[in-house]
Amino acid sequence: MRTLIALFAAVLVAGCAGSKPEDAPETVGQVDLQRYQGTWYEQARLPMFFQRNCVRSEAHYKLQQDNSVAVTNRCETEDGEWKQATGEAVPQEPGRTDRLWVRFDNWFSNLFPGLTKGHYWILYLDDAYSVALVGSPGRDYLWLLSREKEIDRGTRDRLLEVARQRGYDTGELIWRGKSS
Repeated sequence: MRTLIALFAAVLVAGCAGSKPEDAPETVGQVDLQRYQGTWYEQARLPMFFQRNCVRSEAHYKLQQDNSVAVTNRCETEDGEWKQATGEAVPQEPGRTDRLWVRFDNWFSNLFPGLTKGHYWILYLDDAYSVALVGSPGRDYLWLLSREKEIDRGTRDRLLEVARQRGYDTGELIWRGKSS
């Protein structure tokens, strides 16, 4: 069973790391990773296997000396248990900080590092670095993130509109506090 799960995860992550589609969504350009670091709370996401039991998720980013970003993702399950994954994000292209590769530390990633990196494209970021949209170029994944645990309706509507403009289907979003 463990082998089957590992193979499924490899296929899923390899799909995330595939080549960029011709109609890839627009990203924000340069991101000041020093300002971007810190805690982000997931407001909503498109369904994904790795977060299937999550009702609340948050990400913690810390800029490293080598300009990589240490990543710690935490997820609270329906049972109230917190699960955690750590990893690293690096630019996909030298000097371009809005399109990153993320790889998490686990036995499978250590065995197949080239297969286990996923896209982390910053599609929208407000001037205050307080809300962001992050997705994948194939539009399979999308996260609405904020510095606060809750956002107001106006901010939510603005993020949804930007996501739709970038070509994402927002009808399948899972909102904070609900599991998939």
